[in-house]
Amino acid sequence: MEREELRSIQAPLKERYKDEPEAARVTLTATGTLGESVSCSVDTGRAIAEAGLHPASGGDGSQICSGDMLLEALVACAGVTLRAVATSLGISVESGKVHAEGDLDFCGTLAVDRDTPVGFSEIRLSFELETDADEEQLATLKKLTERYCVVFQTLTNSPKLSTRIG
Repeated sequence: MEREELRSIQAPLKERYKDEPEAARVTLTATGTLGESVSCSVDTGRAIAEAGLHPASGGDGSQICSGDMLLEALVACAGVTLRAVATSLGISVESGKVHAEGDLDFCGTLAVDRDTPVGFSEIRLSFELETDADEEQLATLKKLTERYCVVFQTLTNSPKLSTRIG
């Protein structure tokens, strides 16, 4: 996609959202179905992903771990955001890879040690880009990708969460 094409697609949306801020508020949803044993199938809208226990918590590795899915969502969102920002700024990115890795201590997850936190203690996101962008452009690209990546910002600024069973 070229810079002007992206701008022409987004311009009417931006204008509408300025005039009607409520139109910009969207609720995204995800649905899963509890499966056999310890698993849950998630409908991604494109395919069904069956999530299960990570091998470090008793899984056999045949199902995707929800922690992997979280990192995959981060990689996907950051990659799309980087592409959009680069396009918008006119920065040529020939190709690239996005990597995310996160550290978990399963002593918390498995209640081996109540003082060990459950969840990721650190997540690292990195980009390997084929580009002729200079250091200043890369710094701007990084800054704006972080700023506009929904998943990155959600992890950075934890939202209010609630649960219910019913």
